[in-house]
Amino acid sequence: MNDIKVLWVDDEIDLLKPHILFLENRNYKVTTAQSGTEALGEIQKEVFDIVFLDENMPGLTGLETLAEIKERQASLPVVMITKSEEEYIMEEAIGSKIADYLIKPVNPNQILLSLKKNLDHSRLISQKTTSNYQQEFRKISMDLSTINSASEWADLYQKLTYWELELENIEDNSMVEILESQKLEANTQFCKFIEKNYESWFHRNDDAPVMSHTLFKDRIAPLLDAKPTLLVVIDNLRYDQWKAFEPMLSNVYKKVNEELFYSILPTATQYARNAIFSGLMPSEMEKLFPDFWLNDTDEGGKNLYEEDFLRAQLKRLGKQIDWSYHKISSIKQGRRLVDGFKAHKNENLTVVVYNFVDMLSHAKTEMEVIKELASNDKSYRSLTQSWFKNSPLMEVIQQAAHLGFRLVITTDHGTINVKHPSKVIGDKNTSLNLRYKTGRSLSYEEKEVLSFKDPKSILLPTINMSSSFIFAKGEMFFAYPNNYNHYVSYFRNTYQHGGVSLEEMVIPFAILNPK
Repeated sequence: MNDIKVLWVDDEIDLLKPHILFLENRNYKVTTAQSGTEALGEIQKEVFDIVFLDENMPGLTGLETLAEIKERQASLPVVMITKSEEEYIMEEAIGSKIADYLIKPVNPNQILLSLKKNLDHSRLISQKTTSNYQQEFRKISMDLSTINSASEWADLYQKLTYWELELENIEDNSMVEILESQKLEANTQFCKFIEKNYESWFHRNDDAPVMSHTLFKDRIAPLLDAKPTLLVVIDNLRYDQWKAFEPMLSNVYKKVNEELFYSILPTATQYARNAIFSGLMPSEMEKLFPDFWLNDTDEGGKNLYEEDFLRAQLKRLGKQIDWSYHKISSIKQGRRLVDGFKAHKNENLTVVVYNFVDMLSHAKTEMEVIKELASNDKSYRSLTQSWFKNSPLMEVIQQAAHLGFRLVITTDHGTINVKHPSKVIGDKNTSLNLRYKTGRSLSYEEKEVLSFKDPKSILLPTINMSSSFIFAKGEMFFAYPNNYNHYVSYFRNTYQHGGVSLEEMVIPFAILNPK
């Protein structure tokens, strides 16, 4: 360990000689000062790693010295030591951003613990986290070979996400690489599970998890007879992104329940979000609401009738309630909702659909901007945190808490960072999405896709008699042979959705109550 330089300030410093020797025997270099003025002089002469500061000194008090130190070196950690347990002294010291607070008499081990906590914190946490993940790695690997239900896959994905967030800031990159390979293996096995079981979820309902088309009936409708509910559906929100910004809500909301549910295939807005609001699968929407449903190759917006779908579902469920629906696709619309939100305080249900990716960037440049700012999952999470913290949505949620609203946060589907192209050939009427295709006479690499020759078997519409659906697995994305290299370099390492992966299909649903 390199010598760590400690400045210890106390007007009775001679009485602390045993403590100082204790630290020096452990390679800490201790400089002493007997007054605040002397301490400020030492700080001018030398760079210290940490300061131990007595609160009760003649001349400049500890609190006055602390203020002077922070003015000169705001980031220098200061540990306040005091005989007094008076609350106002503690509050003033904490308000001045002290690193720690110790009550006299202190013993050498307390001092050592404070040093380690403040100066060796990241290394100790890194070592502990690495050790814990190494133990968990074998258990996760064993689980991967035995998992055989949707709920077990949701549990495993929660575990993987937990470790991804834990390992995010450690110094050992090799652990992050091991986790990445474990996630890849998990997605490979998950795709096999979906291939084997997905179709049966629509025919043997006992095996089916909560999915897009059953979410509202099973999880949201039962809440609507009590306190007012704010339902926020954030487009494209993965579970790890939800976990990244969840702590920002802790001042105003406490979590009651969190679970993962399954997006239907394709994991695309026009399918999954319409399914949430209608309570129906796409083929049922097409049949019952032909004026509201548009197929991939039809002209026009594909999510223009969410409010109409929800109105029909509420009627079907016998929910005669006051409600409103708001779709936010721009900062201006967001600000308008913030300014007028109090008008909704007496509603049973206020629905806000927030087009998260559109909020990050303008629609036409969305792909390039995301690619530039979020080249990996860690930076994508960071971008989500920054967006959420500064968004009108955060202000709406704060207002909702003060008005006594229950908060429900969910999404329509997640996204995945695509890395590997998969060649596909189709006619001019083939859909354009990079993670799924529907059309006639599709030609593709069988091992890289999940295919359904009969879309009706998974309750998807058939554009024509011989249409099929194919879904990209894991980190694959579809590319046409013509202009292949340009296409691949443009879309590789971008965030896409529509296919089969844990990130796209296994998505968050959380219920929170105001504090």
